[in-house]
Amino acid sequence: MARVSLNKATLTSQTKQLKAYEEFLPSLDLKRRQLIAEQRKARRALAEMQDAVSEIEKSVRTGLPMLSNYRIDLTAIARVSGVDLTEENVLGARLPVIRAVHVEVRPYGLLAKPHWVDRLVDHLRKALELRVTQQVAARRLSLLDEAVKTVTQRVNLFDKVLIPRTRQNIRKIRIYLSDGERAGVVRAKLAKAKKRIVV
Repeated sequence: MARVSLNKATLTSQTKQLKAYEEFLPSLDLKRRQLIAEQRKARRALAEMQDAVSEIEKSVRTGLPMLSNYRIDLTAIARVSGVDLTEENVLGARLPVIRAVHVEVRPYGLLAKPHWVDRLVDHLRKALELRVTQQVAARRLSLLDEAVKTVTQRVNLFDKVLIPRTRQNIRKIRIYLSDGERAGVVRAKLAKAKKRIVV
């Protein structure tokens, strides 16, 4: 920490700094609270997606027991062929947003495959879209966690370090200046008293 000059100019600059810190802290704290709210929303959305994926898996398990038939080739019947991503700025954090998930279905003979394969393909399409969305949601949550951590560190820096240190500096300067004024008054009185004695 740099040594603070004990004069009126430093007192003025420290007072201005303190005022700026105290004006900036509430907006920074508000940003932190808003990011925490976004973080909670992202957690809820991720949990809902996990529930939806589990629901699809459960639906396939109960509704399509015929999948255990190994004679029907269903390998790579559906796959993700592309994802359209964009970014959104949420309180300074750049977060990915999905515009579209492209799922490619391998052509299969409608008459050569059983009727339930269509239902399976629909479930696979939904599951793949949800998995990709879930991955992006997890990335969003990770970025929000980092943003909350950074803003919390800044809030703590202002609240627990900069503002108390500046107040302490102002206090030291005021004490020093008032001691100097008092010493000047005492010297003036002593000089006046000496003048009276000499005259």
